[in-house]
Amino acid sequence: MRADHIDALISVGRPSISTDGAFAVFATSRPDTPANRNVGQLWRIDLPEGAPRRLTRGVADSAPQISPDGQAVAFLRADARGKAQIHVIASQGGEAVQATDAPGGVGSFAWSPNGDAFAYTSRVVEAGRYGSVEGLDSAAESPRRITGIRWHANGLGYLADRPAHVFVVAVPATDAEPFYEPAPAVLPEGAEAPTKRVVVAGARQLTAGDASYSGVVFTGDGSEVLTVPDEIEHDRRDLRSRLVAVRTDGSGQREVVAADRGLAIDDVFVAPDGVIAMTAADMGESGVDFIAPGDALWLVEDDGPRRLTDPETIDLGEVGSHIGAAGTDFLVQNRTRGRVELLRVTRQGEMSVVIGGDVEVSGHAASGTGERIVASVATPESAGELFLADAGPLTHFGKVLQDAGIVMPVEKEIPGRDGYPVHGWVAVPEGDGPFPVILQIHGGPYASYGIHAFDETQVLVDAGYAVVYSNPRGSAGYGREHGRSIRQRMGTVDFHDVIDFLDAALEADPRLDAARVGIMGGSYGGYLTAWVIAHDHRFAGAIVERGFLDPASFQGTSDIGSFFGDEYVGVDPEAMAAQSPMAVVAQVTTPTLVLHSELDFRCPLEQATRYYAALKRQGTDAEMLIFPGEDHELTRSGQPRHRRERFAAVLDWWQRYLPTV
Repeated sequence: MRADHIDALISVGRPSISTDGAFAVFATSRPDTPANRNVGQLWRIDLPEGAPRRLTRGVADSAPQISPDGQAVAFLRADARGKAQIHVIASQGGEAVQATDAPGGVGSFAWSPNGDAFAYTSRVVEAGRYGSVEGLDSAAESPRRITGIRWHANGLGYLADRPAHVFVVAVPATDAEPFYEPAPAVLPEGAEAPTKRVVVAGARQLTAGDASYSGVVFTGDGSEVLTVPDEIEHDRRDLRSRLVAVRTDGSGQREVVAADRGLAIDDVFVAPDGVIAMTAADMGESGVDFIAPGDALWLVEDDGPRRLTDPETIDLGEVGSHIGAAGTDFLVQNRTRGRVELLRVTRQGEMSVVIGGDVEVSGHAASGTGERIVASVATPESAGELFLADAGPLTHFGKVLQDAGIVMPVEKEIPGRDGYPVHGWVAVPEGDGPFPVILQIHGGPYASYGIHAFDETQVLVDAGYAVVYSNPRGSAGYGREHGRSIRQRMGTVDFHDVIDFLDAALEADPRLDAARVGIMGGSYGGYLTAWVIAHDHRFAGAIVERGFLDPASFQGTSDIGSFFGDEYVGVDPEAMAAQSPMAVVAQVTTPTLVLHSELDFRCPLEQATRYYAALKRQGTDAEMLIFPGEDHELTRSGQPRHRRERFAAVLDWWQRYLPTV
């Protein structure tokens, strides 16, 4: 796979299935280099053996949800202003009807139980900002007064002046009059132009105030909408959250789960019989104990939440936060050893594997009885397919990627220097070698490399490099103790694990040239790369990408700076310096390429510029490449042209400092 093959990275989003299990709908997404954006449409497939067919032909349609009666499909599509709006289409196909005209776009949405209304979240902007006054440039806006400890978010920007609120709107008939974008107003003489657009007729705002609301799901009787409010703290960060039920008649809200339960709530689900389930993690007495947080499935009962899964052995974080129902049971996704399996959990906490093996499940849905279950799945040969439980793949999008040429990595587990097992993979080009070697390090830290076809590795292998990558201590999918082992010990056992795995791979395979080795990583991987090259000088070159490089300045610049560094490296200045790549930058002699995105608010640009400046001032060979308009997600969802230009820069750097024969 070459860099120009990224257009073949077709992923499948979370599917939806009709109540009777007769058909499923899902969205695909892929980079499109000529369009310089990610594109995708909805697909319908009749079960159990139908062929997939396109249901829509929008540019980037996503998030399909089939109506309770199976007659319609709701989904998100951008309007003329580029804002995502709910659209509705007949389940057999046809023209889509726009259901919302939210000025801030639609975030999440849900059907009401009887299918006559949508609940959705949308950001409500402060008057005079973000184009709400025609002709007023952002540079001419009034200053922002910030009193909370959070003020921005990666991929969004400022927070306090555009909270997300909950709305309800009636569902339009699929044969209704189309929505027409209003033309510029022709106003009576002396009249003033409105300062804000008005949402489509019939939409009602159910929440107000400074809090932002995330996620919406109707209660069983449709009289309330469950949602999670997020209030910006003024004194200290608190990751614990509340679950509230907002009445659809606008008469107020009630608290379902209080913040003093100590849970950070991820996903909320209402079963067909009205029972409420949620995935949530215990944040401890401090309210910020988020490292390997112990996400679990909970039932919300009259006397409070009851935990159904053991977070010490079942990891429902991030990819596992989505809940579904299969009859009276629940479906969740468990992250384990580079794989993500689909589990069925009874209300007594008994578990069984629905889809397992060499898969990474990213979404799922089940018919009303639970007899038919579909899932979006990545495999070693595909970025995404739709699977039917007990039957396997129903689609073959990965064939395009396979035709481009991919190499199957070899899975390994080795004993580290202290006897601790280190699990990972080695991908080697065809031939006898010897091949130059690149050590890759993942971000997180509480994340993991997986078994899916990974473009970062495949492009390097195609260029003639052997790639070594592992999930050291601190990674996800190996139990909470594994994930928490680097808390206030960063750059210790994680450093040992990646180096021990590299040395074992070099010793085991004569095709790998131990005399020609490079290292690269992004985010936490950028941190560990910068840490390694300050302590191990064998590497011909390094690439430090979007790195967490200086814990001291991170606190005041990152969107997670109010808690991330405090928990991972502590608050004692000496302890922070003992884990800081910036504190040991003077020891770096390895030629280093620093890659970063201009709008990265997770690991802000200053982390890169200060590290790069220090390298240059001390005479270390270094270059810096900054991508305009991109954020922390460049390599995953950035503009396709930028992604290809990044690959070109990476390969150019390695060709200069670690050339292939």
